[in-house]
Amino acid sequence: MYETRVLSGMRPTGSLHLGHYHGVLKNWARLQAEYPCLFFVADWHALTTDYENPANVKENGWDMVVDWLAAGIDPG
Repeated sequence: MYETRVLSGMRPTGSLHLGHYHGVLKNWARLQAEYPCLFFVADWHALTTDYENPANVKENGWDMVVDWLAAGIDPG
């Protein structure tokens, strides 16, 4: 029927912490070796949290992606 793949995202609402690593990023790194994965920055969803400072969403998004790369997420 359809190929199994993974789709998941994170809201860029601030700095990542160990909870993000242990709860999400380790799993993403493992899953990307087993399935085609699509990981995304859920920036529209972040606006519901920090709508007074939308400029923070862009900066937090870039910082978050850098953390993903450091945790072993493959951009390819």
